[in-house]
This record gives sequence, C-alpha cells and structure tokens, in this order.
Amino acid sequence: MAEDRKKIAVIATGGTIAGAGPAGDSAGYRAGELPVEQVVKSVPGLADVADLEMHTVCQVDSNDVTFGVYREVKKLVEALEADPSVDGVVITHGTDTLEETAFLLNLVLDVKKPVVITGAMRPATATSADGPGNLMQAVCLAADDQAAGMGVLVVLSNMVFAGRDVKKTDSMSTDAFRQNDFGLLGYVRDRRVSLIHRPYRFHTSASRFNVTDLRDMPEVEIFYVHEEADPGLLRYMLERYDGVVIAGTGGGNYPRAVQDVIESWDGDCMIVRASRLPEGEAVPDEVFDPMQRTIAAYDLMPHKARLLLMLGLQSGRSREEVQEDFRVY
Repeated sequence: MAEDRKKIAVIATGGTIAGAGPAGDSAGYRAGELPVEQVVKSVPGLADVADLEMHTVCQVDSNDVTFGVYREVKKLVEALEADPSVDGVVITHGTDTLEETAFLLNLVLDVKKPVVITGAMRPATATSADGPGNLMQAVCLAADDQAAGMGVLVVLSNMVFAGRDVKKTDSMSTDAFRQNDFGLLGYVRDRRVSLIHRPYRFHTSASRFNVTDLRDMPEVEIFYVHEEADPGLLRYMLERYDGVVIAGTGGGNYPRAVQDVIESWDGDCMIVRASRLPEGEAVPDEVFDPMQRTIAAYDLMPHKARLLLMLGLQSGRSREEVQEDFRVY
C-alpha cells in the first residue's frame, strides 16, 4: 500500500550520530564527519518505514551550534510544514546541547506536523553505535499520527521526551537523557510507538514566540553561584549584558554579597533566578529576593532559562510579562 507510506524529511546538523574516529572506539572521534546520506544508509530496514528526503543544515559538534543554525533549521522546518508531501521531520543533532535546541525550537517553530530530534552517545564508527537505533525510532515516531501537535519531541534509547523538559544527565551512558519529575511521554520499541502523555505548556503553533526570526538576539549570560562566588563578576555582567540568569544553589539561592549586588542594581539588565540543580524549582522568594528584583525560572535549568529570557527581551516584554512567560512556557 504505497499510498499509505509517510514521507519524512531528515535534517542533519552533525553531532556524534555522524561522528567518526578510531574503529570500535567510543571516544577520540570527531563529530559531524559523515554525510546524512551515509548515516541513513547505515540503518537496516529504515527505508521500509517511510520515504525519506535528506537535508543538511550543517555538520558540526553541537557545542558549535549558533543562532544562525537555529534560523536555518526554523526556516527549513517551516517550509517542510507547508509542503503537503511531507508528513514529519527528524533532526539529527549532537547530544551536548540537544536539550537547548529542543527547547528553543519548541518555542519558535510554527508547526503542527511531528518534529523529532535524535542523536547518539557513540559515534557511527564505534562498536555497538547507538545512532542507527535512535534514528530508526525517530523516523517511526515522526511517521506516527499521534506525534502531531505535540511540539518538538526527542527520542533516544527507546524513550520519548518533551522538548521542553528533556535533560542530559550522563556524559558516557547511552541512556543519558531524563525527564525527571515529569515522566516520559512514551516509548518507541523497534517500530512500535506507544505514547502515554501530552505536553501541557504552550509550544510551537500556540507559542507567542513562533514569529521570532532569531536575528539580533539580546545578549544573555549565566552567573554560576558557588561558595565565595565573586560579586564583582555579577556586577560586571549586569553592566555588560541585556540579561543575566543566576544559576543559584538549592532553590535559586546565593550568598549575601551576591544579593547585595542584585538589590543595588538599578540598570536595565533583567535578572532571572534559576537553580543549578537538575530537579525542583526556583520560585519567587521573600528571603533571597525580598525586593523582587529577579524573575523566577521555576523548573527551567539555567541554560534553558537563558533562551526564554532572550526571546522575551527580543520581543520587548516587560519584567512582569517575562515572569508570566516563565510560568506558562
């Protein structure tokens, strides 16, 4: 029944899934070395799942992904959304910054078709490379009608995550990603998709940020709190950048010297208070922020909070509106 076959577009950005190195080794490789056509060809049975078309945006280590890459991916995915012959999109990506890309695309893509991101922890030349299995599962998920309208999804090691909530928690294991408190959205085993939950927060076609062109983005940096963190560094960052995310201890906490800098600051730089911990929340706090100078990031980790703050600043949102963004996105 050829007329029932789905057409899935595969967009390559590089990463370990396209990495190559010493035969059999899982370290000492270079990311993004192999063309997407070769990566796709390495997956047994993938051509039986869907008709595939390949696109390459870049071939880089994910640490080198920029807003220029994001712009190209957004433009391409939205063009594929408008193409009636395409049923879904898979993006291959390095795992180091995959969670940031998934979150940002979840906010800025104006799409309803399935968009699935996947990657690998071992290069294509390693013994038991995990990329082929992950790519097979990603194509199966993108070809499944259940995935439509769910925002950007991530699939790795049989597990389906929401782009908003996925977190990389391990630097070595192939089972390196988690969704922590919120639970998985479902599973893909072999070619069978089993979805259990749907994302609740605003995303993709329902996001106010899907009109953003990702040009001239505000500059936002992260101040990491530790014992004897330098308040002078925070003061410099407030003077230098459009926004600063504080990666606080516990529920977004910091030393008294850091609090003094925040309370004495009267410039335009917006300050977001996040937690450096992978679970829990940074909520409005009358002890560490009695003057309400900061915006609570809630459960977003600092690197994701940075992206949402950048979008809010670019949109000209007020401090109160940005705080609401952190509550609903």
